[in-house]
Amino acid sequence: MLSTMVAAKERAAGEIRPNPDQGPHRAGSFSELMSEKVEAINEAQNVASARTAAVEAGDSDDLVGAMVASQKASLSFSAMVQVRNRLVQALDEIMKMPM
Repeated sequence: MLSTMVAAKERAAGEIRPNPDQGPHRAGSFSELMSEKVEAINEAQNVASARTAAVEAGDSDDLVGAMVASQKASLSFSAMVQVRNRLVQALDEIMKMPM
């Protein structure tokens, strides 16, 4: 997640470098990037919920895996909320600029 956020920062600053973990680099719009990240966070939350439900139902005894998935999903969501707050703050600053 951190490497993705660093890559997004570099794209915004114009320092686009390919990420070796993601294969061939492709340039996309900001809205596409945000949509992909929201979908990835949603998937992480779904996985965490499924693992927790399996532990609660007695189908799995991987409590540690369920807790790690839950914390990962929580951290990803918190990071997304912080990005959203920064975007709203930036938009407010732009709106306050004199014309």
